[in-house]
Amino acid sequence: MNFSPSITSTDRILVVDDVADNSFLLQMLLEDEGYQVEVADSGAAALAKIESAPPKLVLLDVMMPGMNGYEVAQQIRENIELPFIPIVMVTGHDQPTVSKSVQVEGFLRKPIEFDELLSQVHAILERARKKTVERV
Repeated sequence: MNFSPSITSTDRILVVDDVADNSFLLQMLLEDEGYQVEVADSGAAALAKIESAPPKLVLLDVMMPGMNGYEVAQQIRENIELPFIPIVMVTGHDQPTVSKSVQVEGFLRKPIEFDELLSQVHAILERARKKTVERV
């Protein structure tokens, strides 16, 4: 199914979900495609990982206890020390909404369709690579 022939070793993705089975499934699928994947089980754990080593993409569950996905996304965007990191929200809601102040690159609905996930991930990382090349 390899959607991403141009995957590089720096294509590290952070999967954030408080349900271990969801994280594991996404991790296995993405690793099978050649991506490096880290997992965080809470908003606080995700922010700590992002601050220590920013990933190329964050797949962020909306509904989590403590700090929900929207709050995590807002904190990522407000941290001026971080480079721009694309965020895809993962939700079980039919009509996802997000505050205009929180910029996200996409939404994935649960249950996740694997082809859609891989297509979105590949497209977002390709756009990010092109922007990086343009800046150089």
